[in-house]
Amino acid sequence: MPRKKRIWIPHHFYHVVCRGNRRDPLFRCRNDYLAFFHILSQLHEKIPFEIASYCLMTNHFHLQIRSTEEPLSKVMSLINKRYANYYNTRYKLTGHVFEKRYYDKIITDREGMLEVSRYIHLNPVEAKMVKKPEDYPWSSYYFYKNPSTQKPQYVVPHKISTYFVGDEREQYRRYCGFVENVDL
Repeated sequence: MPRKKRIWIPHHFYHVVCRGNRRDPLFRCRNDYLAFFHILSQLHEKIPFEIASYCLMTNHFHLQIRSTEEPLSKVMSLINKRYANYYNTRYKLTGHVFEKRYYDKIITDREGMLEVSRYIHLNPVEAKMVKKPEDYPWSSYYFYKNPSTQKPQYVVPHKISTYFVGDEREQYRRYCGFVENVDL
């Protein structure tokens, strides 16, 4: 039976999730995370895309991503293929690295953008890996807590922070309060 064709709406963000095959680890050490970021940077030079939020967990990753020039399926195919090649080479493996096709869901409104971003950033807290989202090193939350920090070109936290009132610093502060469920 043929697979259902994915729908791509260029100006919308999507929540994308990819899992390791059999829920095996995708990231075994610091170098694996860094390799994934390197792949994103290399690919971004050829096919522009934007990531508003991300979190790389041990056996899966979340991206809040959009691609305006090429179908998202092409971008994700290249990300996953390149990472699978890296992973299989590094660990001297063959076969599937990812469980199945990536999961994706279109985000159509402000509330969806905020909820997906919060969900992504709280993933390591929910998994009891850290107590606070800013303590997890493989998440974009660091860029929200420290907006003046140099970020990769593909990371665009302002696409989320501008939903809040105030100057740039205040917008980021309010977003972090929203994630951490703190009244500001």
